[in-house]
Amino acid sequence: MTKETFETIEAVLAQLVDRRHDQPDLSELAKESGLSPHHLQRVFTRWVGISPKKFLQYLTLEDAKGRLADSASVLDASYDVGLSGPGRLHDLFVTFEAMTPGEYKSRAADIEVFYGFHATPFGECMLSLTDRGICGLGFVENGDRLACLADFQARWPGAKFIESTARTAPQAARIFVSGEGEAADETGLRLCVRGSAFQVKVWEALLTIPPGHLTTYSDIARRLGKGRQAARAVGGAVGANPVSWLIPCHRVIRESGALSGYHWGLPRKLGMIGWEAVKTVPANRIEDSSTASSATGR
Repeated sequence: MTKETFETIEAVLAQLVDRRHDQPDLSELAKESGLSPHHLQRVFTRWVGISPKKFLQYLTLEDAKGRLADSASVLDASYDVGLSGPGRLHDLFVTFEAMTPGEYKSRAADIEVFYGFHATPFGECMLSLTDRGICGLGFVENGDRLACLADFQARWPGAKFIESTARTAPQAARIFVSGEGEAADETGLRLCVRGSAFQVKVWEALLTIPPGHLTTYSDIARRLGKGRQAARAVGGAVGANPVSWLIPCHRVIRESGALSGYHWGLPRKLGMIGWEAVKTVPANRIEDSSTASSATGR
């Protein structure tokens, strides 16, 4: 997907977020995007796999609540596996390694972080690596690569950042297939992150959420033995996640089913949730849901 194509879809996603309760139709979306309805339908469907109308169904409060309920048993099973060897269930597995504050402090002057910018189904990303694995994956907002770089430099103060697309390209190719939103093989990827003990536990918990499923901040807090009152602290740790997509913080929403903020933009979070839903929900459910929405005039 080209940068221009994603920016068009990103704008449409922003409209769907802001106006999802109004259920805007294709002609309204097309008018705002500056494209013909036919062209918008074609571009959007080629990327997402379904039309804007059907995609809109995944953004409703009712659907979010329903998927939270559907996810409960899956998440229970995920947590029962334990977090001592964090990794994704199903067909994905990510080796996760945390750098302790003491270890980081002793090596800070010696750490080299190689970074590069790459196209993804969700816009341009910056991928960064240390000799121990991927330490950062974030997205460029409004074409401002310097701001994205500064964000990650603040996360690794004292480290030496070296731009090297040659080093990051092979990893980026494994994470994202260039083109129309197809996921690549993420098996065997190594992550190296730094954070407080609590943040690391939250990030480990995020790795147990399977694609296409959602959970809440309070549920993660409960699973970590902290109680619902720690949901705000969990939210802070989720927001500090340095490795977007691979550590799937986009799969966490509020208990009400409402979508909360996202460090790299709510439209992007919404695109990730909807894209995964389309890839994991049976086609007949999409059709049935569409029929039901039409019957209620939504």
